Amino acid sequence: MFPKEIEVILMRHLASCLAMPIVIVSPEGTLIYYNEPAEVILGRRFEETGELARDVWLPLIPAMDNEGNPVPIEDRPITHVLEQREPTHQSFWLRGMDGVRRHIDITAFPLIGQADRYLGVVAIFWESKA
Repeated sequence: MFPKEIEVILMRHLASCLAMPIVIVSPEGTLIYYNEPAEVILGRRFEETGELARDVWLPLIPAMDNEGNPVPIEDRPITHVLEQREPTHQSFWLRGMDGVRRHIDITAFPLIGQADRYLGVVAIFWESKA
């Protein structure tokens, strides 16, 4: 269920108004929201998936390096932020839920609320040239 923290609600609202693909993940790794531009890259509408647990959504969207080798889940930006609580950036190939392979750049950062409450991860990404 969607968190009730005001900062997460506001981040979701902001993401819904922007033209850049954005994903919001809870502190436990649950995919709690992605906006319409992210739907194009992830290959499925959010209304079709809804919230997804970490062990469900990460394997659904495999990442590969330039040689086609899998990028381990623990080496991906969102996982890095979940575990280290520090921002990171990476480029890799992503296979969306529609089966289409796209090269993306992704920047992920911790969502920190008032009183230093850790509220999860925000990831902004875009299609890029390999």
